[in-house]
Amino acid sequence: MDFSRRELLLASGAAVALRALPAFAQTAGNKAAEDTLAKIADRILSLYPENATTLGVDKDRPALKAKLTDRSPAGQAAIASAAKEMLAQARAIDPAGLDEATRIDVDVVRTSLEMALDGLAFPYGDSAVLNSNWSYRNAPYAVSQNTGAFVEIPDLLDTSHTVANAADAEAYLARLQSYAAQLDGETERLKSAGAMGVIAPDFILDTTLKQQRTARAMPFAEWGLVTALTKKTKDIPGAWSTNAQKLCEERVAPAMDRQIAVLQAHREKATHDAGVWKLPQGEAYYAWALSAGTTTKMTPDEVHKMGLDELKRFQSEMDTILKTQGYTKGSVGERMTALGKDKRFLYPDNDEGRAQIIAYLQDRLTDVRGRLPKAFATLVQGKLVVKRVPPAIEAGAPGAYAGPGPIDGSLPGNFYINLETTSVWPRYALPTLAYHEGIPGHVWQGEYTYKLPLVRSILAFNAYSEGWALYAEQLAGELGVYDEDPVGRLGYLQSMAFRACRLVVDTGLHAKRWSREQAIEWFTTTNGSTVEEVRGEVDRYCSWPGQACGYKVGHTHINQLRDKAKTALGSKFDFRRFNDALVLGGNVPMTVLDRVIDAEIARQRG
Repeated sequence: MDFSRRELLLASGAAVALRALPAFAQTAGNKAAEDTLAKIADRILSLYPENATTLGVDKDRPALKAKLTDRSPAGQAAIASAAKEMLAQARAIDPAGLDEATRIDVDVVRTSLEMALDGLAFPYGDSAVLNSNWSYRNAPYAVSQNTGAFVEIPDLLDTSHTVANAADAEAYLARLQSYAAQLDGETERLKSAGAMGVIAPDFILDTTLKQQRTARAMPFAEWGLVTALTKKTKDIPGAWSTNAQKLCEERVAPAMDRQIAVLQAHREKATHDAGVWKLPQGEAYYAWALSAGTTTKMTPDEVHKMGLDELKRFQSEMDTILKTQGYTKGSVGERMTALGKDKRFLYPDNDEGRAQIIAYLQDRLTDVRGRLPKAFATLVQGKLVVKRVPPAIEAGAPGAYAGPGPIDGSLPGNFYINLETTSVWPRYALPTLAYHEGIPGHVWQGEYTYKLPLVRSILAFNAYSEGWALYAEQLAGELGVYDEDPVGRLGYLQSMAFRACRLVVDTGLHAKRWSREQAIEWFTTTNGSTVEEVRGEVDRYCSWPGQACGYKVGHTHINQLRDKAKTALGSKFDFRRFNDALVLGGNVPMTVLDRVIDAEIARQRG
């Protein structure tokens, strides 16, 4: 189906309010606001050029295709200055002459800029709020096992940077030079952060150094940065591969060496303390990171309690199913640990097993795709491919992650799964992962934003993104995917319990001063997850504080809104139109989502 933005929003109910205003007043106000927001979108893309590539709009902005974000101290200061100017522009928009849909657009932009500026005010770290490729991962450390140019840019150049002609290839080479500059810019920030005592924990630095040193030791001809361009230019005359290899040898490798040297110097001073409480303004930093991750004002104690309460609820159902499967003794966590070792559900820990996992994920995606007309009145394509996380970074990478392809649909979205070891992926855990990352999760939801103004495709909120992905897991269950698969249902419930555990562990590390070991032990014994899986998870929370809390906070809020709509509408409640409203209104803070659903309730009431 192909609808205009306004038709989609009218269908979802987000454009219901304020029709009492004269039409000419709305039209004039909307046009002025949309012009301002379009300028802000272009400004954000100029600050973060990589996003023009992943969104596929660099075709209309060719200058951006040869650039990367300035990650130096001066570059970060320039981003903060630009954000202040953009916020002033957004605040100058008069909401009185706007329809509700445009008001939401303005509120989303204001909220993003305010949140980003609050983070940029700290003299360390990386406030990634405005960077759509990595907006979910605000970080206190400019470089870590899952943060920084080294883990982000090579994959972007391989996956998203298209090369159709010599100009595109030249742009790739220009980006290789910019990549080296990014590494040096981050290195300068590492130095200044270290001088004020902002040093990542020893275990984070160990992983980060291992990643970089392993990659650095490879022959230049085998670097992904070189082989990617070689493949992309096989039909384009020119010494592209040779030039890429030369740049890697003369520019990128020395920049990596300089960064490795500073990381090693940090390692010699590092402590084992896991939480950001140890940093200057540590409590204030975590308060901001938690607020950015959840788009709420919940305190660490409130989030911690929510996690314990939700965990109890999910494990109650898990207990019942486990008993029907013959697992009757021990805690739920102990029984799930035993289930996770059952050879019936494990794949070979080799390339054959990895291929089997990817094939099974694709099968589950095909199955659920056929069920989606029962859950949505408005459908998108949900184009995606399932890939292994690049081996060079999988040691520090998340278990899985995904995002939609470009706006024009020329490339599919990417669903990455970390297959460093297959032991963390028993078969019963895979269906819910497919629904979370792919369809109807991140890739599916992301395509709906492309019907909105460009600035709405650029800006995203962690609690909505991850809350929706958990709701997608729930929807799959409601569409019957587990009706004949009780062990798969267990996998879904363990996934939900896993996210409840995240609330407890993230706040435990950063507010209650848990050690890394305490967090790992509590997580594994409580949820029945493997140590290998949980170790990487806990390390992720140390480098992305607050992010892990967005999942369950967002999911719980979405369900509270659904209960509200059911109560308000009674027999008029329409399951498909409610789900449409959630995705067609776009990625928003939780407070704005309330308005979207209130508008849907008003529309269905008539």
